[in-house]
Parts: sequence; C-alpha cells; structure tokens
Amino acid sequence: MSRATGWTILIVGVALAGGLLVGSTSLSPSEVWAGLRDASSPSASIVRDLRLPRVLLAFAVGGSLAVCGASLQALVRNPLADPYLLGLSGGAGFGAVTAMAFDFGTAWAVPIAAFVGALASVALVYQLSLVSGRRLDPRVLLLAGVIVGSFASAMMTAIITLSPVAQLRNAFLWLLGGLSGASWQALTIFSAYAVLPLLALLYQARALDLLALGEEPAQVLGAELERTKRIVYLATSLLTAASVSVCGIIGFVGLAVPHAVRRLRGPMHLGLLPLVFLVGGAFLVLADTLARTIVRPLELPVGVVTALVGVPAFTVLLRKTLR
Repeated sequence: MSRATGWTILIVGVALAGGLLVGSTSLSPSEVWAGLRDASSPSASIVRDLRLPRVLLAFAVGGSLAVCGASLQALVRNPLADPYLLGLSGGAGFGAVTAMAFDFGTAWAVPIAAFVGALASVALVYQLSLVSGRRLDPRVLLLAGVIVGSFASAMMTAIITLSPVAQLRNAFLWLLGGLSGASWQALTIFSAYAVLPLLALLYQARALDLLALGEEPAQVLGAELERTKRIVYLATSLLTAASVSVCGIIGFVGLAVPHAVRRLRGPMHLGLLPLVFLVGGAFLVLADTLARTIVRPLELPVGVVTALVGVPAFTVLLRKTLR
C-alpha cells in the first residue's frame, strides 16, 4: 500500500468518525457506538436517522464532485476547470428557485426542479458547444457554460427579488448548499443516479490520460476523442445535476481536491480517480461537520465552508496558471 493510499484511508476514517461523533447534540463515543449497534438504544434515532445518512450523503456527493473536477480538468486541459464551469449550478439553482417561488408543496418538488433545470442547462451547453462537423470543442464548451450560467444567475436574481420573504430565505439557503435535508431516501436516490456515471468515468481513465496530453497526441495514440469527450461530459453533467438536486449548490470541491490528490498520487487517472473520490468525500464530510457545529445550535450552509477553502485555492491556482 502506497503512502498516498495510507494517508487517504486515515483521512476518510477521521472524517467519518468525526461526522458521527460531533453534532448539535453531544454524544459520547460509547453512545454513538450503541446507537449504531442497537436500534433500541436512546441514541439510535440521532445516530441512525440523522447523522449516519447525512455523513454518507456528504461523502458520496463530495467524492462525486471531486471526480467530476478531475475528469473535466483532463477534458478541457485547464487546471481551473470544475463542474460548475458547465453552467450546471446556474441551471439547477434556477429550477430550485422557481419551485420555491411558486411554493410547490411536495417534499421532492425542489430537488426535482433542480434536477430538471440542471439537465436543461446540460442540453443547452452541449448544443452550443458543437462546432463544424458536430465536433465538441472544449474551449467552446467552457464559454458556453459561462454564458448559460450567467443567464441562469440573472433569472434567479430576478425571481428572488420578486419573491416573498419566506421564499427568498429558502432560495438563498439552497443556493449556498447544505445537507440539512439528508435522509436515507435522498442517499438512495443519489446513489442510483451516481453509480453508472462514476463507473463510466473510471472506465475512461486511460482516455483521460491521453486527453491531458492534447488532442493531437491523444489521437495519434489511438484515443477516440469525440466519443470520449461526449461520455465524460455527459457523465460529469449527470453527477453534478444529481448532487445539486439533493444538496444545493456546493462549490470548489471539484476544484481544490483533484489538485491536492494529484500532488500525492500523480496524474494517471486509473489510480487518481478512486483517491480523488475518497478525499473529496472526506473533505465534504469534514466541511459539513464544521458547518453544523461551529455556531451551534445554528447551522452554516456547507457551501460557505467549502468556499472559505476553495477561494484561496482558486487564487493560488490562478497565479500559478498566469505565471
């Protein structure tokens, strides 16, 4: 076992244990263990019904967003790429804010609306990115994502401005991201959407290695460029849409984590992507643990915590890129 793998396992273990042990209600390690082991324990409802699904959902979402970031950075050959450059966050946020503004009553109305909005933005960005010969150009892909995201953000601002105070607050909290609505049902639905895209990206690991070298070298070495780009784009789009639909907009996970792991593991994606998933999941679990305990009994949106880490990381990456 390599040193990078050992450190990753340690980080994941610490994050999962911390997420179960720490919360607005103080529980000792023995109480947490009793809640996990025995359904009749007094702490079982807190541990099994609240903390455990929340920790697992944070881990799955964080890992998926990190894998998306690593894959997109290889696809567009840009170290600053992450899932939200595709305009997905804007589309999902627009769908969620629209559902809140019309006060839809069902529990899944907002996630479903967010998912529909994200998929609509995927389709629009994809069509805008096709150039002559139906070829998907990574540079046009980024530009189309920025255009669609900016339009969706403008529409969200207009809806929020015209909404009543209650809907305005709900929309604002959704846009900042959070895991307060985590449940076993949400975890099951997210997992059902995430498994196939994750496997597809892992299957494309060798092609991502070639794409990172540039399109001409990749083509010479036998990569099917257009097929690979479509698979990677659609898989990352579906993963991001599913993440936003259950947790809201959580940024910077796909930007910061892949670079940190790449320094330890190297650039080869077959070994990189699994470690990126584990570290990304641990990072979001730790961020969510901090968000729900730092000002308890109040709870910060987890997107605020990830931004506090991601913005400095983005600044460092931008300076290195410009140099």
